[in-house]
Amino acid sequence: SDEKVYDGTALTNGTVTVGGADGFAKNEGATYDVTGSRTDVGESDNTFTYTLNKGTKADNYTIEKTEGKLKVTAATEEVVVTIKENAGTAKYDGTEKTVTGYTVTNISNKLYAEKDFTFNGKAEVKGTDAGTYDMALKASDFTNTNANFSKVTFVIEDGQLVIEKRKVTLTSGSGEKVYDGNALTNGEVTVSGDGFADGEGATYNVTGSQTDVGTSDNTFTYTLNEGTKADNYTITKTEGKLEVTPNTDKVVVTITGKTTTVTYDGKEHDVFGYDATPSNALYRPNEDIQFNGTDYDKIAKGTDAGTYPMGLEVSYFTNKSKNFSKVEFVVTDGYVKINPRPVMLTSANLIKVYDGTPLTNGDAPVKDCLLYTSDAAD
Repeated sequence: SDEKVYDGTALTNGTVTVGGADGFAKNEGATYDVTGSRTDVGESDNTFTYTLNKGTKADNYTIEKTEGKLKVTAATEEVVVTIKENAGTAKYDGTEKTVTGYTVTNISNKLYAEKDFTFNGKAEVKGTDAGTYDMALKASDFTNTNANFSKVTFVIEDGQLVIEKRKVTLTSGSGEKVYDGNALTNGEVTVSGDGFADGEGATYNVTGSQTDVGTSDNTFTYTLNEGTKADNYTITKTEGKLEVTPNTDKVVVTITGKTTTVTYDGKEHDVFGYDATPSNALYRPNEDIQFNGTDYDKIAKGTDAGTYPMGLEVSYFTNKSKNFSKVEFVVTDGYVKINPRPVMLTSANLIKVYDGTPLTNGDAPVKDCLLYTSDAAD
């Protein structure tokens, strides 16, 4: 008989013992063929046969054959089975994704095999939206079926289904034009990168606008359509550029100083300011002209009869509009003109009958021609 702990090899014992009270006579006996063998845990007979030697007659013996026992006991050393859940990666597209199965990555004892355990769980994980989904297998889902090992431990390594977000870039359109007084806009929004999944998307509100010369962002906002979840996307918003360049057509701005004409009255008279008339209706005199002088340079005044110029010069005017690159100023000066006051001096008429003395009258009434239309004496 024999016994050992399971080691994957056959337990045998070729010894046959001759016992009993008598044994074989001298120089007689037998040869033996021991066929008993035990590999797996359990107990079995150590079977054998024998053949009597030449000259040993069976009739001279009462032979009893007793078979010993071969016993293999379970290995007590722990067997660790490492199981890795299968994993998968997909990009979100609005459809359900599935990962199934697992892989045995390591068994600590080479005598133990994958066929030596059963699986009673469900090795499957599903997901639709972007995110990470665990298969969540448990050690209890696996059962050792090999009696040769008394301690089998199952270690689970996580595997996930990873659904990646779609990367989407939204870009508003760009545009360029020469200044024409109208707003430059571009309502186009292009979708690039991974794009939206079928049946999903967004609506756009493009608010960018550029009227005057310069560059600005073509600003916009977006609203995801119903059923389009923000968590399934990484959205980058890129704003295009709107650029308005200067108008290169020549603009002539005619500056005309204010004028006034009065008749001398002994008082001071003045006139202030000027009118600006551009050759292009888009030019805005109130906003686009910079006056480089002072208020004193925009006034003409006088008291005595004569013409008093305002003194406007081209050098007083500068274009400050970026919308026009060629602006020329033509200046006509303003003035105050005080005309002489017309006065008629008339000596008086007088009549008398001759009396030998001189007829005289020292009165000479003044007639203001502005007030009287008749030169008759009163």
